[in-house]
Amino acid sequence: MQNSRISFSYLCPASWYFTVPTVSPFLRQRVAFLGLFFISCLLLLMLIIDFRHWSASLPRDRQYERYLARVGELEATDTEDPNLNYGLVVDCGSSGSRIFVYFWPRHNGNPHDLLDIKQMRDRNSQPVVKKIKPGISAMADTPEHASDYLRPLLSFAAAHVPVKKHKETPLYILCTAGMRLLPERKQLAILADLVKDLPLEFDFLFSQSQAEVISGKQEGVYAWIGINFVLGRFDHEDESDAEATQELAAGRRRTVGILDMGGASLQIAYEVPTSTSVLPAKQEEAAKILLAEFNLGCDVQHTEHVYRVYVTTFLGFGGNFARQRYEDLVLNETLNKNRLLGQKTGLSPDNPFLDPCLPVGLTDVVERNSQVLHVRGRGDWVSCGAMLSPLLARSNTSQASLNGIYQSPIDFNNSEFYGFSEFFYCTEDVLRIGGRYHGPTFAKAAQDYCGMTWSVLTQRFKNGLFSSHADEHRLKYQCFKSAWMYQVLHEGFHFPYDYPNLRTAQLVYDREVQWTLGAILYKTRFLPLRDLRQEGVRQAHGSWFRLSFVYNHYLFFACILVVLLAIVLYLLRLRRIHHRQTRASAPLDLLWLEEVVPMMGVQVGP
Repeated sequence: MQNSRISFSYLCPASWYFTVPTVSPFLRQRVAFLGLFFISCLLLLMLIIDFRHWSASLPRDRQYERYLARVGELEATDTEDPNLNYGLVVDCGSSGSRIFVYFWPRHNGNPHDLLDIKQMRDRNSQPVVKKIKPGISAMADTPEHASDYLRPLLSFAAAHVPVKKHKETPLYILCTAGMRLLPERKQLAILADLVKDLPLEFDFLFSQSQAEVISGKQEGVYAWIGINFVLGRFDHEDESDAEATQELAAGRRRTVGILDMGGASLQIAYEVPTSTSVLPAKQEEAAKILLAEFNLGCDVQHTEHVYRVYVTTFLGFGGNFARQRYEDLVLNETLNKNRLLGQKTGLSPDNPFLDPCLPVGLTDVVERNSQVLHVRGRGDWVSCGAMLSPLLARSNTSQASLNGIYQSPIDFNNSEFYGFSEFFYCTEDVLRIGGRYHGPTFAKAAQDYCGMTWSVLTQRFKNGLFSSHADEHRLKYQCFKSAWMYQVLHEGFHFPYDYPNLRTAQLVYDREVQWTLGAILYKTRFLPLRDLRQEGVRQAHGSWFRLSFVYNHYLFFACILVVLLAIVLYLLRLRRIHHRQTRASAPLDLLWLEEVVPMMGVQVGP
């Protein structure tokens, strides 16, 4: 087919005369195929990126990311990072005060997630924490010196937090047991001095509401929040996670309960369902006092983040205090029995009281005021448990636990608990079976230990057969404390003897979890809302491409498919036009020959 030309000369000067050759259909097909190939490659690239994003959300990869995050927590904090925020919590306890420095990056934008708060670490990768003695309650008679008392702690924190971050770093001063024992008038005087004087010397974000005396209930809630946060139980997006197969309603992961037995007190905290059975008026009132309902979401309107936690503290039910109560009981009962029966049991070393809660052959003396009782261990663990039963002070009601206090029902078929402090020491220090708790196994090991003679136990201790944390005090009272722990768990809190979901621990992911972590998580729960609103403003001023393609890549894929379909239809149309032109070219060529050849013949004739 001849190349034709299109001339543009109408109403133009002669110098503007030019011609444009028409584009060949084959060239247009090549351009269309090149565009089709380019768009196909772009679509394939987007599919690969989307597949990688989907793969990154798999449970296995999320667990790996959590592992890397936990490893990162052990590294020194990068104080040069301008995107990090900081927070301070002062734990004013009965024996001393400690300050904890926490940090967190900007919120990730997911309204379901809490801030990723971690404990700050110095250049040597050591936790940034400092403790001073005595407790702040020692300032009861001189409240004007309360700010001077805390100055070393705040100076320590100020040296670690970047100076340019001081004005936006919140400070929380939370006082516990020691301050609770003071009269309210003295408590307020100490807190008033802190609120008045500390802002004059330090630039931290601090107001009157950030210095308070918290109750035992609040402390228990904060401990519960901290443990569940570290374990990742507040993650709402891992519905396919193997650990999340047993979840609560609304797609939430199952939280864990905590059991913590110290020297003087015992504490339990666990989540309870939102719908509870109808209770009598007295129990209903008790339940309201012991239940704490709070919202961990960044917006109060997000009810999927509301938790109801039963939390109770039992004073006098710790391991050491329980031993004192037991000795008082034995002393009184033995002396009363001696008076009634005319006996002299325990009045001399030759006629001691045979204590089933001490190892065989161990001798000890119980002194109360002017009364003395000589005891000798006989190592009968079962009898020891029977003697401890009255100390639980249980009532006859089915909903009561220790000391006759109401206990919210526990679904033992769908629950999980962690036991700390004495729960871990009793299972691990000498028995070496800490971790996953199994009632019959623990009972057998504890019974075997109690049946050993004191001389054998001390020899094993010298040979290093027990944990490095074990000492002579642990050896001496392990028999008693193991029986007490067993009674509290199964008779007091009604845990089944074969309950499989209790784990005793001292550390969670190789670190000690303090209730102060839960406190700052709760105090800063609304900060993500601020970040989300700022992000929303930035997005509102963003480009249309960012909104429609980056945040909605499925729409982007649909647009690509539409373009591909248009190109295919165009190619098909172009092919039909080309075929028509090919068919029409034959008659035109014949017509040209018929007209041109005679003319040539006429010209050649003369």
